[in-house]
Amino acid sequence: MSRSGSLVCVGIGMTLGSHITPLARSYIDNADVVFTGTSDGVIELWLAKMHPDVRSLQSFYREGKPRSETYQQMVDAMLMEVRAGKKVCGAFYGHPGVFAVPTHKAIEMARREGYSAHMEPGVSAEDCLYADLGIDPGKYGCQHYEASQYMLYRRRIDTSAYLVLWQIGVAGDRSLARFATGPAYRQVLVDVLARDYDPGHEVILYKAVTLPMHQPRIERLLLRDLPAADVDMHMTLVIPPGSKLQADPTVREWLTELDMRTTA
Repeated sequence: MSRSGSLVCVGIGMTLGSHITPLARSYIDNADVVFTGTSDGVIELWLAKMHPDVRSLQSFYREGKPRSETYQQMVDAMLMEVRAGKKVCGAFYGHPGVFAVPTHKAIEMARREGYSAHMEPGVSAEDCLYADLGIDPGKYGCQHYEASQYMLYRRRIDTSAYLVLWQIGVAGDRSLARFATGPAYRQVLVDVLARDYDPGHEVILYKAVTLPMHQPRIERLLLRDLPAADVDMHMTLVIPPGSKLQADPTVREWLTELDMRTTA
């Protein structure tokens, strides 16, 4: 049986005021309480003009504190209001389901307890990346990994496609409790990438716009120079294809035979 409280997690997009959808705006306007996961004070003030009860979840973050503990406290804060019978809206920058553990956990738990809960998508950093860098993921293909996960596990990389590594500012952090790692950790990332790419291969550092008056950060550099680059935890590393697409003659022959049969 459905209970009176409810939860919806919406995306407000990356750029302040520019990406929010009418539906996301409606959920914010009609909520009893709005929680925000953004780390930008300007965005918090913008949300506060839209709703009288906006509560920041950023206070749960602390250097050295395990992310798992922080995320659970965020979930608990939102669900406490849901269990009190309130219409709760979680407003997160970008897409609420991309690199946002608390939203998935909160929705899952709310549903398990019998409350109405769902997610509304938003414009993500990935969407902005394609537009700002002029990349069509359908041209060569595109692989996406969180930087530390890519380092810690053996992944089969296709160098004929784009490779996108997220959160390189904390690359190599196994504690899930740090806000930044350093050049030595990025050097390990470069060493791992050098298994598949030439150190002289050109790569791109990218950071999406959050305020309308700003420009995206797009910096081209050689892979070997990544450790010395100025990065933060919101930076993304984009690696263009380092090899050409390799044709598969066997599959092409299968398709040729199929074409001949279907057109006969």
